Order: sequence, then structure tokens, then C-alpha cells
Amino acid sequence: MNWGAIWATAGAVIAALMAGIGSAIGVGITGQASAGVVSENPDLSGKCLLLQLLPGTQGIYGLLIAIVIMSNSGLMGDAAKLAALEANTALGIRFFLASLPIAFGGLISAIYQGRVAVAGINMVAKKPTESGKGMVMAIMVETYAVLSLLISFLLVFGIM
Repeated sequence: MNWGAIWATAGAVIAALMAGIGSAIGVGITGQASAGVVSENPDLSGKCLLLQLLPGTQGIYGLLIAIVIMSNSGLMGDAAKLAALEANTALGIRFFLASLPIAFGGLISAIYQGRVAVAGINMVAKKPTESGKGMVMAIMVETYAVLSLLISFLLVFGIM
């Protein structure tokens, strides 16, 4: 068994999976709130849509780290890197560990960003001119997803 490749693959999977789950939950709850507001006032659909899109970025961050892990570990066809990975289980474990910040940071921040965006959508329903404030509040949560992305990037690029 090639434990190095198994660990690296698990890292790529968990980065994309966990951040994607968080984004799906965040976008889902904001979509539910948006549907209620837009059914009452269709003119607010654009403002609600912008708030709904915000929690989706964490899924993109997880996908990005998964691709970087697969590329840097040789899982995408680099024979020399894959040979090094096959010879070194610890290297695969390092890729797995590098995936954890965005996996969990993306999961949790997307869910909470969705909750903040729902509050922003509710604010837009009452005061449509306040959509900018709702976006700023939701973007503040994004900061922690970006920090998680940065740490995972630094860890992956520090491996090879």
C-alpha cells in the first residue's frame, strides 16, 4: 500500500469536502431567507443574491487547496513527486495536515457567514438601502476563511 499517496489524497478530499459542506449549508440557509424576502419584494433579488453568494467562497478555497495538494504531491501526474510520496508516508501525512486549516476553517466560517448573511437579508427586507452594511458584516466572517486558506497554502508550499 502506498500510505503517502493515501494520506495526501485524504488531505485533498477533506479540504474540498469540509469547505464544500460548509458552503452548501451557508448558501442554503441564505437561499431560504432570500426566497422569503424576494417573494414579498422581487426588486430585492439582486441584493439578496449578493449576500447569498458570500458563503460559497469557502468551497472554492477548499477546492483550490485540494488542487494544490494534488499538484504538489504528484497525484496529478508528476512521477518524480509521486515517487517521493510513495517512499515517504510522513510526506503524505504532512499534506493531510496542511489541508486541515481550510477544511475546518472553511466549514465553520461558511456556516457562520451564512447566518450573518441571513441577518443581512432580514435587514434588507426592512431597509433595502442598508444592504452594504449587511455585506460588510458577512465579509468580516470571510476574514477567517482567508486566514485558513493562507495557512493551508503556506503549509503545502513549505512541504516540497
